Amino acid sequence: MKGARTSGLHEGSEGIHRVLSGTDNSVMALIITDECINCDVCEPECPNEAIHLGPEIYEIDPSRCTECVGHFDEPQCVQVCPVACIPLDPQHVESRETLWQKYQRLQGLVPADSPAR
Repeated sequence: MKGARTSGLHEGSEGIHRVLSGTDNSVMALIITDECINCDVCEPECPNEAIHLGPEIYEIDPSRCTECVGHFDEPQCVQVCPVACIPLDPQHVESRETLWQKYQRLQGLVPADSPAR
């Protein structure tokens, strides 16, 4: 699985802004690449507790990551990462609506077993 982390897809800040602002319909989740230096700054910034220390580097749980939708305008982990190792993950494509629904489920605003729209 380690090879999947280095996808080479490193969006510049303009690309991430385009995706997160909703002007691009193909929203992707985030991933931490092998460039991670385990500096520990991203984990406490995640409002959904989606970031945890894996066997070698920090990892993002895509079932908990909303790219900070519902909390902030931009992903906080991306903002604080000193080595820019948190690009978009092409393996986890989600729409802003899906991220919003995930946020609502994680916050307990809708039942966990309620069907997605």
